Amino acid sequence: MSETRMPALSRRRVIVTAAQLGAASVASAFLARHAAATPESAKEWLGKLAKGEAKAGKVSIKAPEIAENGNNVPVTVAVESPMTAADYVKAVHVVADGNPNPGVASFFLTPACGKAEVQTRIRMATTQNIVAVAEMGDGSLWTATRQVKVTIGGCGG
Repeated sequence: MSETRMPALSRRRVIVTAAQLGAASVASAFLARHAAATPESAKEWLGKLAKGEAKAGKVSIKAPEIAENGNNVPVTVAVESPMTAADYVKAVHVVADGNPNPGVASFFLTPACGKAEVQTRIRMATTQNIVAVAEMGDGSLWTATRQVKVTIGGCGG
């Protein structure tokens, strides 16, 4: 009977294999993901965070109507509230219904904040809606939506 022997692993072979696996995992992190979010998935994400039906009003979204560079779109969300112990904004949730993940950010506030206004920057590949939901201290929900058109190379997208 002949005995089959496995080739001996050299230290060089182990290092090369580990480097290849590391490079493959880093490369996969940088690959572009397709937009998986839809208006329905955005509503579902919001529904997990804020229970109940949101009413239009009290919330305003300031964002450019047309974003020439979708890599860095400034967004400001303001909520009408006196920010007192009896009447304050507890949380502000922001979604973009065309991003790979619909949830953009959640901000948690207290009456000590003094003003219910938050700012962030969103990366957007295509024209899509930004939705903000404010959760008040009494449990009520208020919402606003704003569409941002993203131009690609100076053309509407």
